[in-house]
Amino acid sequence: MSATSTSLLRRVTPAGWTALAWCVSTLYSFVVQIRWPGESLAPWGDKSHQAEPFAMRPRELALLLLAAALLGLACWALTRRPLGAVVLLVVSALLLTNGPFHTTSIAPEQYLPVCVALSAATAAAPRKISLLAVGACLAGLFGYLGVRLALGLRIGTSVEAVVLMMIAVAWVVGNSQRQERLHARNVRSRAAEQAVTAERLRIARELHDMVAHNIGVVAIQAGAAKRVMETQPDGTRRALGVIEATSRETLAGLRRMLGALHDTESAAPLAGLVDVDQLVANVRDAGVRVDVEWRGERRPLPPEVDLAAFRVIQESVTNVVKHSGTQQCRVSVVFAPDDLSVVIVDSGAGHGKGLGTGYGVAGMHDRVKLLNGDFRAGPRPEGGFRVTARLPLPTRA
Repeated sequence: MSATSTSLLRRVTPAGWTALAWCVSTLYSFVVQIRWPGESLAPWGDKSHQAEPFAMRPRELALLLLAAALLGLACWALTRRPLGAVVLLVVSALLLTNGPFHTTSIAPEQYLPVCVALSAATAAAPRKISLLAVGACLAGLFGYLGVRLALGLRIGTSVEAVVLMMIAVAWVVGNSQRQERLHARNVRSRAAEQAVTAERLRIARELHDMVAHNIGVVAIQAGAAKRVMETQPDGTRRALGVIEATSRETLAGLRRMLGALHDTESAAPLAGLVDVDQLVANVRDAGVRVDVEWRGERRPLPPEVDLAAFRVIQESVTNVVKHSGTQQCRVSVVFAPDDLSVVIVDSGAGHGKGLGTGYGVAGMHDRVKLLNGDFRAGPRPEGGFRVTARLPLPTRA
């Protein structure tokens, strides 16, 4: 089936399907009751000679018109009052059975529009309403059989068994659609919650990576300025200059982030490896020398990979400044055909925190794992600390 045909079918409302089922089933009921020329009666038995669609008596025509009116009312009420719509269609089926068709039982085709409406009501309405609708269908069926038995008339047991099975199948189909819709709604709700949680974690990581690094630099410079305030005025001025520049940078970053949260379309570009030089300059002013080695063919990176690589370098260098007790570290950035590797090594006394302690190392680990990369961090046997991150890159055409 083509996409156009599927789209057209989806545009038909449940009321439209119900009306179509009523028209087809009513026409079919007239056709099967007519004895056509050359048709043998055996083994099917007698057919009604009164079921002529164009030669009905006034009472039969009145019942047919009343059944059609009930159909129209039921189609209008199907989405508003599904239980009432099913009841109206049951009454319509009973009127046709006792009017134009002159049948001894409710034929399956006469209950077809009832079952279509029941399936739609079960799919859209609460469980209680769907069960009451099933009860209305069964009440119409068994009530009709009970009246005929009480009057000593014949009933078609096998035919009514088919109608009973149709009611059960209609409810099962509608309930399956209802369960599928509820499941889809729950999946969308969970996806929305996960998206919100992921966004909160991303914002928390961004704030930590940006603020922790810059505040660490400010704290070191403030301590240095305090120590040399009386003896080295020039050193104090340099330290205060670094504090001012770093504070302004932090404030600007916070404003950019708040602007991005308020207006995603005008968000500022994310940080990346192009900012490594500025990071090295800031750390150098804090008294730590960072040697950066670039290997491989440098090329544009996906934004999320570029940001993750920079944040790993930033956090690692910040930990060197704050915890290692050394004045030198080495950063290696390796561009390979299939991945990007970042290695940060220092020869200090260690970061003072193991893997999984605090937010810094854990945040780096989460960033890399979210991009299906590999992350390792820990002390080196020869002394110092090593951080290694490998981020997969999309294959170049």
